[in-house]
Amino acid sequence: MSQIPRFKVAACTAQHIGDRTEQQDRVGIFQSRRMPGSALFVVADGMGGKTGGAMAAQQVMTTAKSLFEEYSPSAQSVQSLLTEIINEAHTVIKLSALSSEKEPHSTLVALVLHGESAHWAHVGDSRVYRFHEAELIERSIDHSYVEQLIAEGKIRPEEAQSHRLSNLLTSALGTAKVPEISFGHAEKLKAGEIFLLCSDGLWHYFSDAELGVILSTAPPRVASERLLQLARERARGAGDNCTLAIIRLDEADTKSTPRVGRGAQRLAGTPGSGAGRSD
Repeated sequence: MSQIPRFKVAACTAQHIGDRTEQQDRVGIFQSRRMPGSALFVVADGMGGKTGGAMAAQQVMTTAKSLFEEYSPSAQSVQSLLTEIINEAHTVIKLSALSSEKEPHSTLVALVLHGESAHWAHVGDSRVYRFHEAELIERSIDHSYVEQLIAEGKIRPEEAQSHRLSNLLTSALGTAKVPEISFGHAEKLKAGEIFLLCSDGLWHYFSDAELGVILSTAPPRVASERLLQLARERARGAGDNCTLAIIRLDEADTKSTPRVGRGAQRLAGTPGSGAGRSD
């Protein structure tokens, strides 16, 4: 990925259908033909009734894959690419709603990893976390009503998850409003850093500190299995679709060429089977 192999990348995706009847989440890892060694990670949480949410989330994946495959860093910045992916997916989902007589919407969180830098963007309440080992460095702030209440000082952060309107979003793809996009980036990444992208079906059941401990004490595949297992136990039969991608930077073998290694898994559900939120 970089001319100086400071680290190697281990990545894993995983998802569970939860207690829904349809899998409306999607997750993907994509590579660019024009930017070797880079990778785009995407999680989308579809909404909009039977089949509508799944269709919206799949359109996010299709758009992201197509645009990233042709992405050239000499012609476009990474933030511009992420903006294009979001705006084009938003338009396609809106057009699909007209032709399908459904109301499809989707959240999105996407991260581009290249060399020693990472850029990410999100719309809605699918999140990106950045850890150094077990310590949280930063995480995205949801586009949601409860986060708005927190910002206004009307509720405390610890009250957010139990609030009766905790699932109400203020921005999503496919709605009548232009999506609100939040961006982040990190330069000079180093070994020991871990990124987690996930839908609310996962993060709802964990504190930031707990996520850090689980992600830092096990390889990505093992950590993903543990996270899904705990989310299922804590849902107590009322869990949503649960989807994640883990990206971990490990010490590099200086005799080898840096690369993105990935292990994809799906537990109790595939991208075409499972249900999303009803909100």
